[in-house]
Formats: sequence, structure tokens, C-alpha cells
Amino acid sequence: MILFPNCKINLGLNILRKREDGYHDLETVFYPLSLKDAVEVIKTNGETETSVHFTSSGLEIAGEEKDNLCVKAYHLLKKDFPQLPSIELHLHKNIPMGAGLGGGSADGAFVLMLLNEKFKLSLSKTQLIDYALQLGSDCPFFILNKPCFAQGRGELMHPQDINLAGYRFVIVKPGIHVSTGWAFASITPKIPVKSIKEIIQQPVGTWKEELMNDFEAPVAAKYPEISHIKNQLYKNGALYASMTGSGSSVIGIFSPSVSPVFSFPDSWFVQVL
Repeated sequence: MILFPNCKINLGLNILRKREDGYHDLETVFYPLSLKDAVEVIKTNGETETSVHFTSSGLEIAGEEKDNLCVKAYHLLKKDFPQLPSIELHLHKNIPMGAGLGGGSADGAFVLMLLNEKFKLSLSKTQLIDYALQLGSDCPFFILNKPCFAQGRGELMHPQDINLAGYRFVIVKPGIHVSTGWAFASITPKIPVKSIKEIIQQPVGTWKEELMNDFEAPVAAKYPEISHIKNQLYKNGALYASMTGSGSSVIGIFSPSVSPVFSFPDSWFVQVL
């Protein structure tokens, strides 16, 4: 059985306050895009020490296998559903990592949904969201996988009537890695004058002056490539451009009548959707 986890972008991202538990309260709009990975699960015969044999292809995946969210998703369900059989779990990685696109979170969430469906665990959407939150703050979004205004750590979601299907998206990820911990430490939390929920209802052409990502200024100060990409997107006719998540990807939203032409380094990830 195969599913195709898609990426997300953040339309605005405000860090409101630091919480007593060490996390931050934020507000953002998660918006799904069609750049996808693929995850496949095959039931195997007999038990093994770990019960899951993980393989991957496509982009190289950093870190140890035990830390991969796909593997963690299996073990998370296995604790509550010991009847889960041994599996072969394959991930084809197409969404770049460390990009602010939520690819790893999507993979983990989709494995939860895949195991639930394939092995008839009868988990509700609410239960899947609860499991997904144990994997990471971005993971619950991918259970809903529709435009949402998110609060709290990102797990308090309210679906929004936002349809950008008529626009062209460009994703540019330079060859840099932004530490999420460093990014949070570089921000002074504050309450915005105008909520993202209000701004996002305005025409896309008005977002440039008001829809901000709090991570962008400190990240761009350390990595000038971010500002360069954003300037190039606007120079080529973007209606709106911003870093997504804590970086390092920058997204541009274009009218479908515009066909932007770029000359970014070949080693950078550039995708037009």
C-alpha cells in the first residue's frame, strides 16, 4: 500500500510568546502544496527485533533510522496495537529536508494514516491527530491536510476558506541549513498588530506589506541568500514572497499568466508548482 505525503508552506508565521513548558505559542496559516514524497508499507512474515525494516530512496536522509518519523510512527502505534505485524517500510524522499516544508512531518503523519487504513485500526481523525502531535508540532496538520489557521504549538487548527489553486507557486531552497533551535532563540516574541487570520482574507496582492514570517529577519541577517531569493522572486513578478517555516526555503506566489525565469545555482532546489 502506497501513500504520497505532500509538503506544506506557512503563509505568515508569528511567534507570540514563550510558554512555561519551553515551547512557543504561534499563529500561522498552513497551506498544502503538491510537492510529494511516497511511503509504502508491505506486511512481512514473522517478527523481527524491531518489527519494521526501513529503506529509503531519492534524496539522502540525514540522521539515524530510529529518529526517522516514519519509524517512530510505527512504534508509536505498535505500543497501543501490539497486533500490528512486522512490516517493510519504504520512503522515497522528494521533499527537501531542513526546508520549512514539513516533509518529515508529512511522512510521519501519512504513515500513521497508512497503518490505520491498511491494518484496520479504526482510529478516528481526532485520535490520529493526537498520535501525530506526539511525533511533532507540525504533524497534526497533515492529518487534516487542508488550509488551516493554526495556534498553540501549531496543533490547534481551524480550517480556512483559502483557495490559491489559480496561482503558480515557486519554491527555492538554497544550499544552507537553518537550525530551528537557533531560529527560535533569535526571536523576541510579540503580539502582532494584525492577526494573520485577518490578513489572509485580503487579496494576495496586499500580503507583501503585512503578511510576515518572524523567522525571516534573523535568518536573512545570517544568510543573505534568503533576501537575494526573495528579491529575485519579486523582480520576476511575484505577488507575494516569503520564507516558509524557520527556513531555508523561500516561496513565491505568481499569477498563472506569469512565467518567471531564474538563474539560481544548479545546486539549489527550485520547484515550480
